[in-house]
Amino acid sequence: MKADTLQREKDLLIERRNSLLADIAALKETLRGEVDVDIDEGDPDVVEREKSVILLETLQSELAATEDALRAMEIGTYGICDRCGKPISPERLEVKPEATLCVTCQGEVDRLRRRGMAPTRRWKAEDYSFG
Repeated sequence: MKADTLQREKDLLIERRNSLLADIAALKETLRGEVDVDIDEGDPDVVEREKSVILLETLQSELAATEDALRAMEIGTYGICDRCGKPISPERLEVKPEATLCVTCQGEVDRLRRRGMAPTRRWKAEDYSFG
């Protein structure tokens, strides 16, 4: 991957991380401000709180993926699929810079998760030298 492309993607990831951190902080503050209610009372705010909690979990998952991609840049494995070790297409990284799986492996992982199975990693970066 070209150095200028890598730097542009790193900048995008850092910007995305900062945005996610701000969104997470704001959502946590909102959740702290909400009062605990008795579910037996059928309070409609419970549904909104549950939505906020799910959104928070999603944002935290996106933050973890973004940080994983930044870590991969640091060790020289960015753009290499975590599962199969093959290059991730530049088009995929352009659309989703935090991607750590190629399209094929992402599809396999999604199918396994839908079936309730845990995906496995096929290769380990530490087994290779990325000089």
